[in-house]
Amino acid sequence: MSIIMQYIDQFHDMLDKHADTRTTNWLLMSSPFPTLFICLSYVYVVKVLGPKLMENRKPFQLKNTLIVYNFFQVIFSAWLFYEIGMSGWLTGDYSLRCQPVDYSDRPEVLRMVYASWWYYFSKFTEFMDTVFFVLRKKNNHVSTLHVIHHGCMPMSVWFGVKFTPGGHSTFFGLLNTFVHVVMYTYYLLAAMGPKIQPYLWWKKYLTAFQMLQFIAIMVHAFQLLFIECNYPKAFVWWIGLHAVMFLFLFKEFYQQSYQQKKPRKSEGAVMANGVAKGDHYQSKGKYVNGIANGTTNGISNGIANGVTNGVNGSSPRRRDAADYYVKGESLATELNLRKSFATKVE
Repeated sequence: MSIIMQYIDQFHDMLDKHADTRTTNWLLMSSPFPTLFICLSYVYVVKVLGPKLMENRKPFQLKNTLIVYNFFQVIFSAWLFYEIGMSGWLTGDYSLRCQPVDYSDRPEVLRMVYASWWYYFSKFTEFMDTVFFVLRKKNNHVSTLHVIHHGCMPMSVWFGVKFTPGGHSTFFGLLNTFVHVVMYTYYLLAAMGPKIQPYLWWKKYLTAFQMLQFIAIMVHAFQLLFIECNYPKAFVWWIGLHAVMFLFLFKEFYQQSYQQKKPRKSEGAVMANGVAKGDHYQSKGKYVNGIANGTTNGISNGIANGVTNGVNGSSPRRRDAADYYVKGESLATELNLRKSFATKVE
């Protein structure tokens, strides 16, 4: 055990040797292990422990909680975007071409350092996206994309705050917080109920917007591989490869949700934006009209609460609030089940 602790101490000494002394003693910044532990605990809770505890319990109805949570995330993300922007990117003090890290204690520089730490902290608050899924027994929405996106972000950002809290890599935070303002606004509206659903047709474009974000971050980071810039190349690869990974994950989700082969009209459903709309069935004078509307979090974000509004007419079941990462095939299956149920009712 003493040998293990010796190696851990040596590891911490190595980190502190190259770390930014301004953030070393800040909350969760002295060592990467607390952040790693929180991230691993998150994965265990949402994939194993949470579903197990909820297995024989009724799902929680959290409509008001989701509205408050999403409203908080909109305000928090907007504030972070403003702070990161006014610390350099939106004032003309930062260069899109090459922006070294300023390690001075000037007030405008420290403003970016503080904004970087709060951006890191925001990644923990986004864990609640998944927790709400588990509490509402929406386990099919806890997808690989969702868990990877949320689970690795705090650890990824930790290294930035530890070594480079400012400079070129904060462009990632600027774009990501802006995307989250739009994303959580969508989820806030979706959580308000069926009256808002007709105005949420732009879910598909939200996912595309997220992919565009990762392309911009990737290009912005990798350009430093071809020009001289006093910025650590290790973080160029770190940020750039993260953007590549998330781009492919979101691209896969986009294709599964929005580019699947449309069912035939005779099957009674039309897939649009990863959502099945218009399951119309008429027989013996009875009319069942089911419309399933879902939402997508993506990401970064990400991904995190919407509303699925389901059944009008003779079907006795009513859909509860649904969320993001709803795949088209799961909805089509649900609609088929709904049609067979309507037939039995007759």
